[in-house]
Amino acid sequence: MIPDKAPGEHVLHASGDLKKEAHIPSFEKYKELYIRSVESPEEFWGDVAKDFFWKTKYTGKFLDYNFDVTKGEIFVKCMEGATTNICYNVLDRNIYEMKLGDKVAFYWEGNEPGDEKTVTYRELLQQVCKFANVLKSQGVKKGDRVSIYMPMVVELVVAMLACARIGAVHSIVVSPLSFANDFVCLLLDLSCVDQPAFYKTCQNKVPILVLSFTVEKCIMLKHLTKEDEAWSGSLSPPAKRACPDLLQEKQKERVRKVRPPPQVFHVSFVHNSFYLNSSCLINTGLCAHGRLSRSLDGSRLLLLSSHSHRTQYIGWITGHSYITYGPLANGATSVLFEGLPTYPDVSRMWEIVDKYHISKFYTAPTAIRLLMKYGSEPVQKYKRTSLKILGTVGEPINPEAWQWYYSVVGEKRCPVVDTFWQTETGGHVMTPLPAATPMKPGSATFPFFGVVPAILNESGEELEGPSEGYLVFKQPWPGVMRTVYGNQERFETTYFKKFPGYYVTGDGCRRDKDGYYWITGRIDDMLNVSGHLLSTAEVESALVEHEAVAEAAVVGRPHPVKGESLYCFVTLNDGINYNQKLEGELKKQGKIMRRVLRKIACNERDLGDVSTLADSSVIEQLFDNRCCTAV
Repeated sequence: MIPDKAPGEHVLHASGDLKKEAHIPSFEKYKELYIRSVESPEEFWGDVAKDFFWKTKYTGKFLDYNFDVTKGEIFVKCMEGATTNICYNVLDRNIYEMKLGDKVAFYWEGNEPGDEKTVTYRELLQQVCKFANVLKSQGVKKGDRVSIYMPMVVELVVAMLACARIGAVHSIVVSPLSFANDFVCLLLDLSCVDQPAFYKTCQNKVPILVLSFTVEKCIMLKHLTKEDEAWSGSLSPPAKRACPDLLQEKQKERVRKVRPPPQVFHVSFVHNSFYLNSSCLINTGLCAHGRLSRSLDGSRLLLLSSHSHRTQYIGWITGHSYITYGPLANGATSVLFEGLPTYPDVSRMWEIVDKYHISKFYTAPTAIRLLMKYGSEPVQKYKRTSLKILGTVGEPINPEAWQWYYSVVGEKRCPVVDTFWQTETGGHVMTPLPAATPMKPGSATFPFFGVVPAILNESGEELEGPSEGYLVFKQPWPGVMRTVYGNQERFETTYFKKFPGYYVTGDGCRRDKDGYYWITGRIDDMLNVSGHLLSTAEVESALVEHEAVAEAAVVGRPHPVKGESLYCFVTLNDGINYNQKLEGELKKQGKIMRRVLRKIACNERDLGDVSTLADSSVIEQLFDNRCCTAV
């Protein structure tokens, strides 16, 4: 699965200085640890677990699971019987054992320059204890579900940790406006409310949910509002009503350390359903990330959004893992940014990097392409000398955006950690390690510790060597999902029924001759054109290769002859005007796709549908000029 040695050609390497600082400085060391993680998981993860507090140790088998629906119910059990409290591990342990009380946990930066706040680990613990008492005073107890919708502020982290501290389950709402129906379903599914809701059709025929229940208690954060609004006694919005300050009502005493059993820790929204993770198990997985890669030690981390070009919202799993629990578990300092990356100008991100001396910058291809379209000048206005590692997450990154990120933002000295993962996996599962893995632009490279990937064809057969098909995983790791909340049948149908014995990611994947993995996009985003499957990500990548294009999105639409045809949306770089000549260039740009090129590289004449090529004669030219390859 993992090659004996890393390729020496057509790859990029981290600097020697970074290798000297790294916990895993070489590909050989990575492979040694990886083999240990999949062959001896009890020994491997047991060593990681020793770094953290456990009230009780696990009993029985360290890891037990069934991924085969034909053999019974799907389950994953890891460290059964072990109990801990993640809030204690990320705060109390760091303050009293690691002596990090005065270290900054979060710098908060608002949308307006100059709107900022600094919170140390000790101050964060004090705020968490206060709010935990607030929750208890409102009747919240261990096992209760608490739904949270707040902006990107330190108080959101406080609310999450307060829930974890008293054993309540938190579920962070991404946006009740974007996912209004799903939001209500979440509340009902989690029993945050227990009254029915019903649909109503408004004048524009859009179905909306009308709530037939009254929310009895809602704790609100006063944020941005400068003046108190007088209570009018009317049905004005809750934000306008006077309400007591719960934090000032005898909530100053310290909360006793509550260490709930390893049952439900958090519930997250994904694909119109909700999944569960276990408290001590997700903790173990996150701590492993930081401890083994040492990517967070002594660093400052900024996460940028993959959604609407905002700061990475904590409600997405990335925020759970790499804003809240992961960095805090490793005693790191993070920057919370509540604002737009282009306000007050398109240099805002790089100004923040210099201001806080950020060393790790983690964002999404969408955000990279947004900033990329403004060129290099806004980036180069700032020094960015503190940067050591760049990260990307959320979707496959096209090589052109990767190269810009690496060359312009990182000045070819910062490795790009292109991580592949899902909400369901709890953390990244395919990723280069900054100092150990030679990089290929656009590739997620190799599996993370404990993760065993495979590529299957439509018949469920494992493919060896260079191949392309369904990405699946053969065994669990500590952070993987346990079920869909309240719907085990859906859990099994969605992730295990198609290929019994495997966790099915729903993503397509290609493995090249060097063993590198390339995520090609969601299987349900594949287009069937004249009987041939085309990846939307592949077409999008071909389009953004054009110098005029900043972003591209490709979907399918019905075609009377071919079944489906491509419909492409493009965002042009700043200062570029759309015209017929450009349209013609883009049509040609998108036609020579990697699918065809891979066939030519393998000397395979069955190219599939090439009827839309602007100049089909180029195919013979490419065949005629194929280079000799070793057998």
